[in-house]
Amino acid sequence: MLGGMSSRQPPAATTQPIFQARGVRKVYHTGDLDVVALQGVDLDFHAGELVVLLGASGSGKSTLLNIFGGLDVPTAGSLRYKGWDLSGGGERTLTQFRRNCVGFVFQFYNLIPSLTARENVALITEIAPDPMKPEDALDRVGLSHRLDHFPSQLSGGEQQRVAIARAIAKRPEVLLCDEPTGALDVTTGITVLEAVERINRELGTLTVVITHNAAMAAMADRVLHLSDGHIVKESRNEQRADVTTLQW
Repeated sequence: MLGGMSSRQPPAATTQPIFQARGVRKVYHTGDLDVVALQGVDLDFHAGELVVLLGASGSGKSTLLNIFGGLDVPTAGSLRYKGWDLSGGGERTLTQFRRNCVGFVFQFYNLIPSLTARENVALITEIAPDPMKPEDALDRVGLSHRLDHFPSQLSGGEQQRVAIARAIAKRPEVLLCDEPTGALDVTTGITVLEAVERINRELGTLTVVITHNAAMAAMADRVLHLSDGHIVKESRNEQRADVTTLQW
């Protein structure tokens, strides 16, 4: 365990949001069939928040995260990140946003097998404008002793923490995590969530975590429940729970 998980008060909701989504709708066209993934979502995210998106498979969680991450664009509605128009700014704007502002962590680690942990992280630091050293990023996720190990020499949880280190090495203002513990057992998953929480707390990175596991809601500042492309419920935690106390 990484340890050092201390509770803190959530960021004030009255601060100016860094993300503003208004009427975001996403429709996928498959032959003659239209699949509506998001139905007019209005949503703000604030700097430094840790937000959990809860919902069943098909509720729209991943679609929403992909749009906020600049991997997709809305069919209708608007999305702004600070002064950037992510819904109508074009591919060049989205590329700059993805490169400079956002880090991604997915369920599967997507590490390059022939590269060590240090080298996998260095792939990002070599192209970022103000990166951490790979060693520093790996230290933040508790892997300073595994720098020169290859993915095949690492456990699943260690590989996911390398993926987190890679995502944060460019010092992103936004960290988006899509089912980061979905392929892990409970004990290993807790270690990964500790790393995510630590990054949010120490770096002040807006962190959004997708999950279908309701137990993870207690670790968040704010919890959004999605169903059929709608946000059907929003709740806030007055104090975030220690990750190690989550009831799985």
